[in-house]
Amino acid sequence: MLLQELSNLDGVSGREDEVRSYIYRKASALADDVYFDAMGSLIAVKGRDKRGPAVMMAAHMDEVGLMVTSIDKSGLLKIDTIGSIDHRVLVSKTVRVGKDKVPGVIGAKPIHLQEPDEQKKPLKAKSLYVDIGAKDKDDAEKVVSRGDVAAFDTKAGVFGQGCFKGKALDDRAGCSVLLRLLEMDFDLPVYFAFTTQEEIGARGARTAAYSIKPSLALVFEGTSAGDVADAKEHKQSTKLGKGPAITFMDRSVVVNRPLFTRLIEVAESEGIPHQLRQMTTGGTDAGPISLSRTGVPAGVISVPCRYIHSPVSVLNLTDFENTVKLASAVLRSIATRGLPSQ
Repeated sequence: MLLQELSNLDGVSGREDEVRSYIYRKASALADDVYFDAMGSLIAVKGRDKRGPAVMMAAHMDEVGLMVTSIDKSGLLKIDTIGSIDHRVLVSKTVRVGKDKVPGVIGAKPIHLQEPDEQKKPLKAKSLYVDIGAKDKDDAEKVVSRGDVAAFDTKAGVFGQGCFKGKALDDRAGCSVLLRLLEMDFDLPVYFAFTTQEEIGARGARTAAYSIKPSLALVFEGTSAGDVADAKEHKQSTKLGKGPAITFMDRSVVVNRPLFTRLIEVAESEGIPHQLRQMTTGGTDAGPISLSRTGVPAGVISVPCRYIHSPVSVLNLTDFENTVKLASAVLRSIATRGLPSQ
């Protein structure tokens, strides 16, 4: 299963090599051309010589994780977070460290050794460490180094009633959508950009958009779902099972209105379940893409995911399939009707 294979790969921001290699193998068999830029993003081109506007379809390869900042004399690894992670979910989670995937456990001072005031405060990353079972610093340095990254050790798979769990669904869900679209043919030039370092500032998208020079861009994300216990209705940004989420604004972009309208029109005309992303917090690759060169109309279509930026997230597989359907229908709409009018 494509989504499962991608979720099980490690690609913490700045270390996307494993994910990029996997996507390169898949994309090379489907695209007219595949190339990389200096930021490490992978761009697969299909239909380059076809008439019509160049459309950029983007999804980021990287995931949140941890970096080894120092190694204690005891052999424990001091860490810092890469990307936005709720530190409260880290204690006791298992991780894979460095290129050799050294197994480790995130630890902290046991509760029975904590002072009363310590027990009242959420643990910060600086108070945590990764235990790789080393007897001392010299032993640890044989297998890991400062600057190594750690990814959550989570096995992905289907569970429950049509749900899927795994790490890095933000944004391996988007990467999976793009790879599914690469299997299809569209009557216009399409550039599939698998970008780097989105979780630490949407950096890869900036250079990718500059080189592609698209007439329009669509970004595919795994976005936060708020349909959890005790969440107030107006704070439930998206819900599982209600279809792909269409963004009208987030922290990085106000979506081009004609493009936003086209996305809604296509979803309704094709009978594809969809929802609006109700919260305007968080940023995406659409921000830097929209500011590339003289400006690019950019929209965002997301797969709702519970518990993003944590060791394990959950999505609804029907939502994922409907995201693929909506994306392909939008591309066909652009091929036949042209770009949304300003």
